Amino acid sequence: MPALKRLDQLLSNLGYCSRKEVRYLLKDKRVTVQGQYANSPALKVAPETVLVDGEVLDTPEGILVMLNKPLGYVCSHDSAEGMRIYDLLPARWESRNPKIVSVGRLDKDTTGLILVTDNTQLVHQLTSPKHHVDKLYEVTVDRPLQPDIIDAFAQGVVLGDGAEQCLPAKVEIISENIANVTLNEGKYHQVRRMFAACGYHVEALHRHQFGPFSLQDLMQGEWQAVTLPC
Repeated sequence: MPALKRLDQLLSNLGYCSRKEVRYLLKDKRVTVQGQYANSPALKVAPETVLVDGEVLDTPEGILVMLNKPLGYVCSHDSAEGMRIYDLLPARWESRNPKIVSVGRLDKDTTGLILVTDNTQLVHQLTSPKHHVDKLYEVTVDRPLQPDIIDAFAQGVVLGDGAEQCLPAKVEIISENIANVTLNEGKYHQVRRMFAACGYHVEALHRHQFGPFSLQDLMQGEWQAVTLPC
């Protein structure tokens, strides 16, 4: 049987209010436990027995969502950096503890799949270089792609001044200026830098897949809850 939690701690961790503010929810009879109005912040409860304003608690088991990131959004909590991916998600989630974070990042000029979670262990599992999680990108470049780029990526592109070499990656040329690229690293601006090292400028970059997750029909700006495949 799962351990019971203090009501004030539970509601605070899920972003409903601070622990001190729970008493106001109780005073206004907005919280019930097993169908009865709660009268003590210290009450030990099972999350599935608690309702706030007649609604079940918002994902008490934790958050894992897949978001189709639009162009111009940043994977940052700092609103000074511009439009944030977190602005596309329920506002309450940013008050949760643990805090929600993106699994890796996509830069402002990249669109596509980004995962958001409050599970720090999962973040490590999906981003650690030790786990070699594949990511699939659609890349549009500024000039016709030459077949030799397939071998260049397969051998491991050398970046910048030659001090850094990427692991082998797979390129599939889709049309004159578009290719699919599969890699399992996460270096800074890696896809753009790999193509630049081969003499191409990336004009558009979109991530379709991240490990076992795929965008499929998810529209830009939309998100959906997902679970890890067994």
